[in-house]
Amino acid sequence: MSIQDLHTIAFEKMDLHEIKEVAESLINERTRELHDVLAELLVQKELLEKNIQKKQSELQEAKYAIFDEIESLIDKEDALTLSKLHQAKLQSIDLFDILSETVEGAIITALEKSKDSEAKNMIQEIVRELTFETIKEGTLNTIRVRKILSTILHSSIEIAEASPNISEDILEATLKGMRTGLLESIDRFKRRLAYMPLEAKHILIEDYDTIMEDLNQTDTLFLQVVQTQANESDPTIGKILLELNKKMRYDLEELIHISKETAGVMKDRFSTLAKTAVKKADSALKSETAKEAKRVGIQAWGIAKTALGTAIKSAKSKMEPKE
Repeated sequence: MSIQDLHTIAFEKMDLHEIKEVAESLINERTRELHDVLAELLVQKELLEKNIQKKQSELQEAKYAIFDEIESLIDKEDALTLSKLHQAKLQSIDLFDILSETVEGAIITALEKSKDSEAKNMIQEIVRELTFETIKEGTLNTIRVRKILSTILHSSIEIAEASPNISEDILEATLKGMRTGLLESIDRFKRRLAYMPLEAKHILIEDYDTIMEDLNQTDTLFLQVVQTQANESDPTIGKILLELNKKMRYDLEELIHISKETAGVMKDRFSTLAKTAVKKADSALKSETAKEAKRVGIQAWGIAKTALGTAIKSAKSKMEPKE
């Protein structure tokens, strides 16, 4: 459709559907080449993402193989050296992808190999370590932390359901371990703020508001994770979790304190940088995309205003008595 053809169309006589059809016809005609290029790029993106995922798995498997090779060279009776190697392994592999199975295997091993009096403390220490190591692998944001805590607790619940005589001990130890691991992760983040490389600071500035909000509600996040898992569990386990959740409210003061302290450090060090980033964002509003977004926003306001005006006129006409 040419410009001349467009000039012959009486848009004022068309309804919404007809105008939309003309616009879509023009869009299809004039953007076909761009659409085809984009479709091809999306296919390439999908293939690239699959390849990345495959290589990530291969990298993880390679790490396992290397640690297995080192372990085969160590005397099985040398518990101290094996412990150091396993600690190094926890800090080197990507725990997030295998977290559920790792927690399950660790708790079951603790129950089988520890004395009854030691098992609870052992589970708490295991969960603390896994929580800390997994959280510190990536960004400190609500979605990721919630997923980690939920995964750990869910795995613990499955074992507790199979061990009714000690289910409360297992769950209490898990919750305490999760709390301490989360606290240590936040404390580590606070200490690292001063030494973050420039690249990391830019990421921090971009997510400044989100991280600040997350830090000010870590206790709520923790309690919500427990509440959600309680709601989704067997009634007996759910009851235990809800009772433990009530008790945990009084045990989260240290977590609240370190979270707010970290938020304060972040505010002191990065609020100025964040404001600079906002100024840069303001200058970006002059871009063509931003200008068009603003135009669309104003147009959306106009649509709403017109619709509201029409509705008011319609209502008035129904209310006014006919002569």
